[in-house]
Amino acid sequence: MGPPTTTALPEHDFCSHPEANAKKVVEAEEEEVDIDLNAPETEKAALAIQGKFRRFQKRKKDPSP
Repeated sequence: MGPPTTTALPEHDFCSHPEANAKKVVEAEEEEVDIDLNAPETEKAALAIQGKFRRFQKRKKDPSP
């Protein structure tokens, strides 16, 4: 039996230094998103998301057979 084989891990955007990763997360959070909260499409989307979340919570609390 030969030596154990290792597989190469895929490259990723994060390095092994925790502060560098935290800096990338902060930079991503600083991105400004301009959403018109008074737009009818925004309200419609929010109501759809809320409805799906409520159904999810209900199923999680009381699962059907």
